[in-house]
Amino acid sequence: MTFKLSVTDRRLWALAWPLMLTNLTVPLLGLVDTAVLGHLESPEYLGAVAVGANLFTILYWTFGFMRMGTTGLAAQAWGKRDSFSQVALLLRSLMLAVGIGLLLILCHQPLIRIGLTLMNASPDVTKLAAEYAAIRIWSAPAVLCQYTLVGWLIGTQYARGPMIMLIVANGLNIVLDVFFVTVLGWNSRGVAIATVIAEYGAAIIGFVIVLQRMPDGQRLSRELFGSLRDYLAILQVNRYIMVRTIALLLVLAFFTAQGARQGDTILAANAVLITFLLLISNALDGFANAAEALIGEAVGRNSKRRFMVVFRCALRWSLWGSLLLTVLFVLGGQGLIALLTGIEEVRTTAWQYLHWLWLLPFTSVWGFLFDGVFIGATRTRDMQNTMLFSALGVFAPIWWLTTGWGNHGLWFSLICLMLARAASMGWLCWSHTRNDRWFNIQ
Repeated sequence: MTFKLSVTDRRLWALAWPLMLTNLTVPLLGLVDTAVLGHLESPEYLGAVAVGANLFTILYWTFGFMRMGTTGLAAQAWGKRDSFSQVALLLRSLMLAVGIGLLLILCHQPLIRIGLTLMNASPDVTKLAAEYAAIRIWSAPAVLCQYTLVGWLIGTQYARGPMIMLIVANGLNIVLDVFFVTVLGWNSRGVAIATVIAEYGAAIIGFVIVLQRMPDGQRLSRELFGSLRDYLAILQVNRYIMVRTIALLLVLAFFTAQGARQGDTILAANAVLITFLLLISNALDGFANAAEALIGEAVGRNSKRRFMVVFRCALRWSLWGSLLLTVLFVLGGQGLIALLTGIEEVRTTAWQYLHWLWLLPFTSVWGFLFDGVFIGATRTRDMQNTMLFSALGVFAPIWWLTTGWGNHGLWFSLICLMLARAASMGWLCWSHTRNDRWFNIQ
């Protein structure tokens, strides 16, 4: 019996494998940060980077719509074969990215102070995290430009662009990490400096790739820059993604803060395990990102049949991916933790919560997939509403009811958040399909 991939399978994989490889370099960087600092004499450095990196995850991914919104709109313009809209969207989004990045640098002191106060880590960890954050903030314009460049490249179905861009940049980051920390002894400060240099490297590479991908015959003109109304329209379209992202990242920040309340050892152990959550999300997001591009193209072409074919294909491969990751963590979880930290008390503590990690791939895969579908169809209000329901209606009350379980209650609440996203987004997906609402763009 010969196993053959359909045309849609091949198109999905042609987009997914470079994006998957690209995404996997992101948690790989976190793995290296954790491994380099996890073998130092004190868990405070690892805790400081965990707190500081979590703060910047919230700060930068508050503007994650620069990536997600760009992908959906670019994919629909690609489906319509509208070269003017493709270039205009890219140019206007880049200008917004630079402007927002510079504004973040100007306002960084109160933002960092408030963020670290909410994290509620120990004084020693907070001091190191503040030093880390004061360096990392200088990468803001580069990071937001990366979001736009990556989103546009995915939407126009050139997945190898982000792969080249991020693999080279993250490779540079890893080399600088090891050099600054182990050779120069800069500890958490060295990790921050390495990240800033690599972020600008990624942005430069992205600009070069995008310039080579400009549509033929489309010249730079005054109309491409648009008016203030055009920029406000981009922000308005993506406001729901912004609220959704803030809600998700506040949950993760709350998770880190509650771990910090239980001591530096729990904070460091959770940092190790959360690194694997990033590995799961970035691996499975390869299929979701591919779905964004192909779903957006189907919407641009107004093809309902194509929409459903792409959805079923992405669902099938996402489930297979979650099963593979589950097997990996069940069979090799303890060994992977041992690779990340040589601090015995952190290692032993992380092992106590390993079984929660086993549940994450299958419970979280649904949210990743549906995000891809909703982004491609630009149904961003649904993304916002389901996340608010999951965070406020499920995660928060379950955490409060299980506070007596300690860190186990915290992990149980996170699993319930994933299940709530799966259920609410799945119901909306079924409802939109049944009532033929996917092409009624909000």
